[in-house]
Amino acid sequence: MSEITRDVVVIGAGAAGLTAANDLRKAGLSVVVLEARDRVGGRLWTDVIDGAMLELGGQWVSPDQQALIDTVADLGLSTYSRYREGDSVYVGPDGVAKRFTGEMFPVAPETERVIDEITARLDAMVAEIDPDKPWEHPNAAEWDKISWDAWLRQQTDDDEAVRNLAFATGSAMLTKPTHTFSLLQSLLMAASAGSYSHLVDADFILDKRVVGGLQQVPELLAERLGDDVLLNQPVRRIIWGPDAVAADRPADSATGSRVDDLRALTARVEAAKSSASGVTVITDDVTVRARYAILALAPVLYPRISFEPPLPRKQHQMHQHISMGFVIKVHAVYDRPFWREQGLSGTAFSPYELSHEAYDNTNHGDERGTLVGFVSDQNADDLFRLSAEERKERILESLSHYYGPEAKNPIVYYESDWGTEEWTRGAYAASFDLGGLQRYGADLREPVGPIHLACSDMAGAGYQHVDGAIRQGHRAADEILERARG
Repeated sequence: MSEITRDVVVIGAGAAGLTAANDLRKAGLSVVVLEARDRVGGRLWTDVIDGAMLELGGQWVSPDQQALIDTVADLGLSTYSRYREGDSVYVGPDGVAKRFTGEMFPVAPETERVIDEITARLDAMVAEIDPDKPWEHPNAAEWDKISWDAWLRQQTDDDEAVRNLAFATGSAMLTKPTHTFSLLQSLLMAASAGSYSHLVDADFILDKRVVGGLQQVPELLAERLGDDVLLNQPVRRIIWGPDAVAADRPADSATGSRVDDLRALTARVEAAKSSASGVTVITDDVTVRARYAILALAPVLYPRISFEPPLPRKQHQMHQHISMGFVIKVHAVYDRPFWREQGLSGTAFSPYELSHEAYDNTNHGDERGTLVGFVSDQNADDLFRLSAEERKERILESLSHYYGPEAKNPIVYYESDWGTEEWTRGAYAASFDLGGLQRYGADLREPVGPIHLACSDMAGAGYQHVDGAIRQGHRAADEILERARG
């Protein structure tokens, strides 16, 4: 096993980890990045499937995502607008597809009025929320005790209005059933985009794409680090604090009295939090000794690593209240964008459809047409009880309700299933259960001794997006630089 000594070891070669590593390198610190996968990018992944370039993970850039916009420009990448000319399609509770233009979809006047009123109410609430500190709002405890669905149903008994209002932060973003997360968690999701109105505006939140795919961002950041990015290196152990200087000993095993063991362990954790001994990070092939570490991966993956001593009890409790959502991203490529011939933009959605939203996802300069659709939360779970062929048939049938029978016959079809991806375990990101955000949110980004934390799951602005990952990478690097200089 080889040994490496660096100022900082970064665990995870996604946008957050590589941003932090580049910042630290520029400031004169030595770094190494350890990545479990055989590629960089984390939840950004552009690949060629059956001859079609598909963005299997994150892909869009919105106007408020300044950190991502700046990074894209710095790397010399170019963007193009999502196709949106023509009519959008909405399928209501009667199952009938209706074409429309503008921001409001075709619902009854009374339902439209209710949606407008509650949207205005939500925008006012979101305006009071600091996305970096939502738990500090005077009503945070109250808003974190009630589910998103329950709160909406307190506002109105119009079921169609509730389903359409709930959809933006439920199926579309947090990708969990709306009764499983709080009003506060939903407000954070909206505040991260600037307003609830922004979040429901597809022309805003899904504005542009990067020519050649968004995975180029981490790929180019990794190129700047050269040989200091090591792939296929899942981290098995992190030894921190005073124990880090004796990392050659075997992994922890309890001996003697259980009470004495617990007391000794508590003392070790407290000593490690204030120690200046740094960290030792161990993979199957490499041991890295460093002054600081950055965990640049989703919190749901922390249990894959053995921490010695264990992380403090606050972290153990907190991480039990965080879980990933789940969504199937469906890619359907056709010989041409046939929906444009019908005067359709490709934008389609319905809280009643299996594929709750879909968009024109045709690549820049490609003569073929690509649709991307999404199936999330319970619907996604149910689909994976079916065979692959049955699943494909059900999804394409749903897309045909928006675009007509031609949608059933793509020349390339692929489902991005991040739930089975070993080093992700869900999509798009992690969120708290009821009561968890107000209870633990303030501790989510706090360093633990020499260990700093960064990923899109813990972002305020840009929460769950690449923009948030980049912001968190900058923040973690700044924290370390401040400590190193102090």
